[in-house]
Amino acid sequence: MALVLEMTREQFEELVAEALDRIPPELTRLMDNVAVFVEDEPPADDPELLGLYEGTPLTERGEWYAGVLPDRITVYRGPTLRMCETREDVVAETEVTVVHEIAHHFGIDDARLHALGYG
Repeated sequence: MALVLEMTREQFEELVAEALDRIPPELTRLMDNVAVFVEDEPPADDPELLGLYEGTPLTERGEWYAGVLPDRITVYRGPTLRMCETREDVVAETEVTVVHEIAHHFGIDDARLHALGYG
């Protein structure tokens, strides 16, 4: 059995924060009503899930969109650490996951993200 890379929740949260810091400012200025979280494990029905976007994409918001809870982006530590062999792999995978989920906030679907290399 392969060893799972060890990284504390705090260390992983810092990598997610660094990935967010690398998003171009012209994009982060456009992000609206979205919060990013780190959880240890994804829902039991999708144990390999690295990240999840829950909310209403910017492209689907209309006049009705007011007073709603923030969109939620969750990055999952456990499956990321299980699939990566080195800290550098975790850094790269975390960055891809953060970009992938933020893209959903902007209304970009999985097919387009895969075509762009962020699958």
